[in-house]
Amino acid sequence: MEFIGEIAGLGTSFCFSITALVFTATGRMIGSQATNRMRLLFALSYLIVLNLILFREPLPFSAGTPRWVWLSLSGVIGLSLGDAWWFKSLVLVGPRLGSLLLSLAPIFGAVIAWVFFNETLSLLQILGILLALAGIAWVVVSHREESDSPKEHTRQGIVFGILSALGQAVGFVLSKQSMEGNFPPFQANAIRMLAAAIFVWVWALVDGQARATIVNVRAQPKSLWLLALGSLIGPVLGVSASLLAVQHTKIGVASTLMALPPVIVLPVSYFIFKEKVGWQGIAGTLLAIAGVAVLFLA
Repeated sequence: MEFIGEIAGLGTSFCFSITALVFTATGRMIGSQATNRMRLLFALSYLIVLNLILFREPLPFSAGTPRWVWLSLSGVIGLSLGDAWWFKSLVLVGPRLGSLLLSLAPIFGAVIAWVFFNETLSLLQILGILLALAGIAWVVVSHREESDSPKEHTRQGIVFGILSALGQAVGFVLSKQSMEGNFPPFQANAIRMLAAAIFVWVWALVDGQARATIVNVRAQPKSLWLLALGSLIGPVLGVSASLLAVQHTKIGVASTLMALPPVIVLPVSYFIFKEKVGWQGIAGTLLAIAGVAVLFLA
Protein backbone atom coordinates (compact mmCIF):
# COMPACT_ATOMS: atom_id res chain seq x y z
CA MET A 1 0.00 0.00 0.00
CA GLU A 2 1.41 3.37 -1.06
CA PHE A 3 2.16 5.84 1.75
CA ILE A 4 1.39 3.24 4.44
CA GLY A 5 4.30 4.52 6.54
CA GLU A 6 3.23 8.15 6.24
CA ILE A 7 -0.43 7.33 6.99
CA ALA A 8 0.65 5.29 10.02
CA GLY A 9 2.75 8.24 11.21
CA LEU A 10 -0.26 10.55 11.01
CA GLY A 11 -2.40 7.94 12.77
CA THR A 12 0.20 7.83 15.54
CA SER A 13 -0.10 11.57 16.06
CA PHE A 14 -3.90 11.39 16.30
CA CYS A 15 -3.68 8.54 18.83
CA PHE A 16 -1.07 10.36 20.89
CA SER A 17 -3.13 13.56 20.81
CA ILE A 18 -6.11 11.78 22.36
CA THR A 19 -3.87 9.98 24.83
CA ALA A 20 -2.28 13.26 25.93
CA LEU A 21 -5.69 14.58 26.98
CA VAL A 22 -6.61 11.33 28.77
CA PHE A 23 -3.29 10.93 30.57
CA THR A 24 -3.31 14.58 31.60
CA ALA A 25 -6.47 13.78 33.54
CA THR A 26 -5.03 10.62 35.12
CA GLY A 27 -1.78 12.43 35.91
CA ARG A 28 -3.75 14.94 37.94
CA MET A 29 -5.53 12.10 39.74
CA ILE A 30 -2.69 9.71 40.58
CA GLY A 31 0.50 11.46 39.43
CA SER A 32 2.48 11.27 36.19
CA GLN A 33 4.84 8.47 37.24
CA ALA A 34 2.01 6.27 38.50
CA THR A 35 0.23 6.93 35.19
CA ASN A 36 3.37 5.87 33.31
CA ARG A 37 3.66 2.61 35.27
CA MET A 38 -0.01 1.69 35.03
CA ARG A 39 -0.32 2.49 31.31
CA LEU A 40 2.46 0.01 30.55
CA LEU A 41 0.67 -2.76 32.49
CA PHE A 42 -2.65 -2.05 30.75
CA ALA A 43 -0.97 -1.87 27.34
CA LEU A 44 0.92 -5.13 27.89
CA SER A 45 -2.34 -6.86 28.87
CA TYR A 46 -4.06 -5.64 25.71
CA LEU A 47 -1.14 -6.71 23.53
CA ILE A 48 -1.05 -10.21 25.03
CA VAL A 49 -4.74 -10.65 24.18
CA LEU A 50 -4.25 -9.21 20.67
CA ASN A 51 -1.30 -11.49 19.98
CA LEU A 52 -3.28 -14.51 21.18
CA ILE A 53 -6.11 -13.63 18.81
CA LEU A 54 -3.99 -12.66 15.81
CA PHE A 55 -0.97 -14.95 16.12
CA ARG A 56 -2.09 -17.65 18.60
CA GLU A 57 0.67 -16.90 21.07
CA PRO A 58 0.70 -14.33 23.89
CA LEU A 59 4.20 -13.11 23.02
CA PRO A 60 6.30 -13.68 19.88
CA PHE A 61 8.54 -16.37 21.37
CA SER A 62 9.56 -17.51 17.88
CA ALA A 63 10.88 -14.06 16.93
CA GLY A 64 14.49 -15.02 17.59
CA THR A 65 16.98 -13.81 20.18
CA PRO A 66 18.49 -10.88 18.21
CA ARG A 67 15.03 -9.39 17.55
CA TRP A 68 14.07 -9.78 21.21
CA VAL A 69 17.30 -8.11 22.38
CA TRP A 70 17.05 -5.10 20.06
CA LEU A 71 13.32 -4.56 20.53
CA SER A 72 13.73 -4.86 24.30
CA LEU A 73 16.47 -2.22 24.21
CA SER A 74 14.18 -0.07 22.07
CA GLY A 75 11.40 -0.42 24.64
CA VAL A 76 13.60 0.43 27.61
CA ILE A 77 15.24 3.43 25.91
CA GLY A 78 12.16 4.77 24.10
CA LEU A 79 9.21 3.86 26.32
CA SER A 80 10.82 3.76 29.78
CA LEU A 81 13.72 6.21 29.87
CA GLY A 82 12.54 8.50 27.06
CA ASP A 83 9.06 8.95 28.52
CA ALA A 84 10.40 9.28 32.08
CA TRP A 85 12.77 12.04 30.96
CA TRP A 86 9.93 13.77 29.13
CA PHE A 87 7.64 13.65 32.18
CA LYS A 88 10.50 15.13 34.23
CA SER A 89 10.99 17.86 31.63
CA LEU A 90 7.27 18.69 31.71
CA VAL A 91 7.40 19.11 35.48
CA LEU A 92 10.46 21.37 35.32
CA VAL A 93 9.73 23.58 32.30
CA GLY A 94 6.05 23.03 31.54
CA PRO A 95 4.24 21.44 28.57
CA ARG A 96 5.01 24.24 26.08
CA LEU A 97 8.81 24.02 26.20
CA GLY A 98 8.69 20.28 26.97
CA SER A 99 6.72 19.61 23.77
CA LEU A 100 9.03 21.84 21.76
CA LEU A 101 12.10 19.95 22.99
CA LEU A 102 10.48 16.60 22.19
CA SER A 103 10.00 17.77 18.59
CA LEU A 104 13.80 17.50 18.22
CA ALA A 105 13.32 13.71 17.93
CA PRO A 106 12.93 13.73 14.10
CA ILE A 107 16.23 15.57 13.73
CA PHE A 108 18.05 13.19 16.07
CA GLY A 109 16.44 10.21 14.37
CA ALA A 110 17.41 11.34 10.88
CA VAL A 111 21.01 11.98 11.94
CA ILE A 112 21.35 8.63 13.74
CA ALA A 113 19.82 6.72 10.80
CA TRP A 114 22.17 8.54 8.40
CA VAL A 115 25.35 8.00 10.46
CA PHE A 116 24.81 4.35 11.43
CA PHE A 117 22.56 2.96 8.70
CA ASN A 118 23.29 5.20 5.71
CA GLU A 119 19.62 6.21 5.46
CA THR A 120 19.46 9.40 3.41
CA LEU A 121 16.66 11.89 2.79
CA SER A 122 15.83 13.64 -0.46
CA LEU A 123 15.90 17.44 -0.60
CA LEU A 124 12.09 17.46 -0.82
CA GLN A 125 11.84 15.27 2.29
CA ILE A 126 14.24 17.55 4.16
CA LEU A 127 12.12 20.56 3.10
CA GLY A 128 8.95 18.84 4.33
CA ILE A 129 10.54 17.97 7.67
CA LEU A 130 11.80 21.53 8.16
CA LEU A 131 8.39 23.03 7.30
CA ALA A 132 6.54 20.63 9.61
CA LEU A 133 8.96 21.17 12.51
CA ALA A 134 8.83 24.94 12.02
CA GLY A 135 5.03 24.80 12.13
CA ILE A 136 5.05 22.65 15.26
CA ALA A 137 7.53 24.98 16.95
CA TRP A 138 5.42 28.02 16.02
CA VAL A 139 2.27 26.44 17.46
CA VAL A 140 4.02 25.45 20.69
CA VAL A 141 5.79 28.79 21.18
CA SER A 142 2.61 30.78 20.45
CA HIS A 143 0.76 29.05 23.31
CA ARG A 144 1.14 31.24 26.38
CA GLU A 145 0.81 29.67 29.79
CA GLU A 146 1.85 30.29 33.35
CA SER A 147 4.53 27.99 34.68
CA ASP A 148 4.98 27.13 38.34
CA SER A 149 8.47 25.79 37.72
CA PRO A 150 11.29 27.58 39.57
CA LYS A 151 13.60 29.44 37.19
CA GLU A 152 16.65 27.58 38.43
CA HIS A 153 15.13 24.35 37.14
CA THR A 154 14.96 25.57 33.54
CA ARG A 155 18.39 24.34 32.51
CA GLN A 156 17.80 20.93 34.06
CA GLY A 157 14.39 20.70 32.38
CA ILE A 158 15.92 21.50 28.98
CA VAL A 159 18.51 18.75 29.47
CA PHE A 160 15.78 16.23 30.31
CA GLY A 161 13.75 17.41 27.30
CA ILE A 162 16.69 16.90 24.95
CA LEU A 163 17.36 13.48 26.48
CA SER A 164 13.72 12.51 25.97
CA ALA A 165 13.90 13.43 22.27
CA LEU A 166 17.16 11.49 21.92
CA GLY A 167 15.65 8.49 23.72
CA GLN A 168 12.62 8.48 21.44
CA ALA A 169 14.83 8.75 18.34
CA VAL A 170 17.11 5.91 19.43
CA GLY A 171 14.07 3.79 20.27
CA PHE A 172 12.63 4.28 16.78
CA VAL A 173 15.94 3.56 15.05
CA LEU A 174 16.41 0.33 17.04
CA SER A 175 12.82 -0.68 16.27
CA LYS A 176 13.28 -0.12 12.55
CA GLN A 177 16.39 -2.27 12.43
CA SER A 178 14.69 -5.00 14.48
CA MET A 179 11.58 -5.19 12.28
CA GLU A 180 13.22 -6.08 8.98
CA GLY A 181 11.35 -8.75 7.05
CA ASN A 182 7.89 -7.24 7.71
CA PHE A 183 7.81 -8.33 11.36
CA PRO A 184 4.26 -7.57 12.65
CA PRO A 185 4.03 -4.28 14.62
CA PHE A 186 1.73 -5.76 17.30
CA GLN A 187 4.32 -8.44 18.02
CA ALA A 188 7.17 -5.92 18.07
CA ASN A 189 5.13 -3.66 20.34
CA ALA A 190 4.50 -6.54 22.76
CA ILE A 191 8.24 -7.14 23.16
CA ARG A 192 8.95 -3.42 23.64
CA MET A 193 6.09 -3.02 26.12
CA LEU A 194 7.14 -6.09 28.13
CA ALA A 195 10.71 -4.82 28.47
CA ALA A 196 9.53 -1.31 29.35
CA ALA A 197 7.04 -2.57 31.95
CA ILE A 198 9.61 -4.80 33.63
CA PHE A 199 12.17 -1.99 33.71
CA VAL A 200 9.74 0.60 35.10
CA TRP A 201 8.27 -1.66 37.79
CA VAL A 202 11.64 -3.06 38.92
CA TRP A 203 12.85 0.53 39.19
CA ALA A 204 9.72 1.39 41.21
CA LEU A 205 10.36 -1.54 43.57
CA VAL A 206 13.97 -0.51 44.10
CA ASP A 207 12.90 3.11 44.63
CA GLY A 208 10.11 2.11 47.02
CA GLN A 209 7.36 3.58 44.81
CA ALA A 210 5.55 0.41 43.68
CA ARG A 211 3.24 0.23 46.70
CA ALA A 212 2.53 3.97 46.53
CA THR A 213 1.43 3.55 42.90
CA ILE A 214 -1.12 0.89 43.86
CA VAL A 215 -2.35 2.98 46.79
CA ASN A 216 -2.82 6.04 44.55
CA VAL A 217 -4.81 4.06 42.01
CA ARG A 218 -7.02 2.44 44.65
CA ALA A 219 -7.73 5.88 46.10
CA GLN A 220 -8.88 7.06 42.63
CA PRO A 221 -10.87 4.15 41.14
CA LYS A 222 -12.20 6.36 38.34
CA SER A 223 -8.67 6.67 37.03
CA LEU A 224 -8.74 2.98 36.03
CA TRP A 225 -11.28 3.62 33.28
CA LEU A 226 -9.25 6.48 31.88
CA LEU A 227 -6.03 4.45 32.13
CA ALA A 228 -7.69 1.57 30.29
CA LEU A 229 -8.90 3.89 27.52
CA GLY A 230 -5.68 5.87 27.20
CA SER A 231 -3.52 2.73 27.18
CA LEU A 232 -5.54 1.19 24.36
CA ILE A 233 -5.38 4.31 22.19
CA GLY A 234 -1.80 5.38 22.90
CA PRO A 235 0.63 2.61 23.92
CA VAL A 236 -1.24 -0.09 21.97
CA LEU A 237 -2.70 1.48 18.81
CA GLY A 238 -0.47 4.57 18.71
CA VAL A 239 2.84 2.83 19.39
CA SER A 240 1.96 -0.04 17.02
CA ALA A 241 1.17 2.53 14.33
CA SER A 242 4.51 4.23 15.02
CA LEU A 243 6.31 0.92 14.50
CA LEU A 244 4.44 0.43 11.23
CA ALA A 245 5.50 3.94 10.23
CA VAL A 246 9.22 3.46 10.90
CA GLN A 247 9.05 0.07 9.20
CA HIS A 248 7.72 1.48 5.92
CA THR A 249 9.25 4.95 5.65
CA LYS A 250 12.41 6.75 6.67
CA ILE A 251 13.05 7.58 10.33
CA GLY A 252 13.13 11.34 9.78
CA VAL A 253 9.85 11.33 7.86
CA ALA A 254 8.07 8.98 10.28
CA SER A 255 9.15 10.78 13.44
CA THR A 256 8.20 14.16 11.95
CA LEU A 257 4.67 12.94 11.24
CA MET A 258 4.53 11.58 14.79
CA ALA A 259 5.48 14.96 16.24
CA LEU A 260 2.21 16.63 15.21
CA PRO A 261 0.13 16.30 18.45
CA PRO A 262 0.69 19.98 19.46
CA VAL A 263 -0.85 20.96 16.12
CA ILE A 264 -3.67 18.40 16.26
CA VAL A 265 -4.62 19.34 19.81
CA LEU A 266 -4.98 23.00 18.83
CA PRO A 267 -8.54 22.78 17.40
CA VAL A 268 -9.54 20.52 20.30
CA SER A 269 -8.36 23.17 22.74
CA TYR A 270 -10.29 25.83 20.82
CA PHE A 271 -13.61 24.06 20.27
CA ILE A 272 -13.82 21.91 23.42
CA PHE A 273 -11.82 23.75 26.05
CA LYS A 274 -12.59 27.23 24.64
CA GLU A 275 -8.93 28.28 24.74
CA LYS A 276 -7.96 31.31 22.68
CA VAL A 277 -5.94 30.55 19.55
CA GLY A 278 -3.95 33.44 18.08
CA TRP A 279 -2.92 34.00 14.49
CA GLN A 280 0.51 32.50 15.27
CA GLY A 281 -1.11 29.20 16.22
CA ILE A 282 -3.19 29.16 13.04
CA ALA A 283 -0.18 30.09 10.89
CA GLY A 284 1.94 27.40 12.56
CA THR A 285 -0.78 24.83 11.92
CA LEU A 286 -0.96 25.74 8.24
CA LEU A 287 2.83 25.59 7.97
CA ALA A 288 2.89 22.15 9.60
CA ILE A 289 0.16 20.93 7.23
CA ALA A 290 2.20 22.23 4.29
CA GLY A 291 5.19 20.28 5.55
CA VAL A 292 3.10 17.11 5.82
CA ALA A 293 1.82 17.65 2.27
CA VAL A 294 5.41 17.97 1.00
CA LEU A 295 6.36 14.71 2.74
CA PHE A 296 3.54 12.91 0.95
CA LEU A 297 4.66 14.40 -2.38
CA ALA A 298 8.34 13.58 -1.84
